[in-house]
Amino acid sequence: MTESIDRETYSAARVRALESLLIEKGIITSETVDKVVEFFEKDMGPFNGARIVAKAWIDPEFKQKLLEDTPSAIASMNFPRGMAGAEGEHMKAVENTPEVHNLIVCTMCSCYPWPVLGLPPYWFKDPTFRARAIREPRKVLQEFGLDVPDSTEIRVWDTSAQIRWFVLPERPTGTEDWTEEQLAAIVTPEAMQGAAKVVVPA
Repeated sequence: MTESIDRETYSAARVRALESLLIEKGIITSETVDKVVEFFEKDMGPFNGARIVAKAWIDPEFKQKLLEDTPSAIASMNFPRGMAGAEGEHMKAVENTPEVHNLIVCTMCSCYPWPVLGLPPYWFKDPTFRARAIREPRKVLQEFGLDVPDSTEIRVWDTSAQIRWFVLPERPTGTEDWTEEQLAAIVTPEAMQGAAKVVVPA
């Protein structure tokens, strides 16, 4: 993981340098950069996915619609405009159960459902992760700290420009009386990627 953090730091430094150069050359302005950052902080991000998951956990009809026609289910919620654009085209949800655990990966590049998961983490874009997640998903998940029982089937979904997959994680026990807002607060991007489970904070 140290190597990944180092590469993330190096990439971040390159981005800052490129941003400064583009501003200096007058190609973009600092206001443009601020607007893009604000867009992903307030409008598009994993907080949207968390709301979708929480609603599916408490509303069986919505859950069925989400699994059968993901875009239509998302469109029925009160989200900002643009959920179907900017990496949100043709989104599809798959459900984790005790029998099946789903993991998303992009084998070609880094296609990702930005509107519901935010910007992809570095490891999702890493060629090593992309290759190993297909060949040995159970071992990769163990390295993330997630031990999937041998009795549970692991399905790996190749997200692409045609279909951008995300995971409807299992609802943790002990949350039966929780509100939708309480549930949304514990849903993480990693759980919606299939790289982790949703856990109740101690």
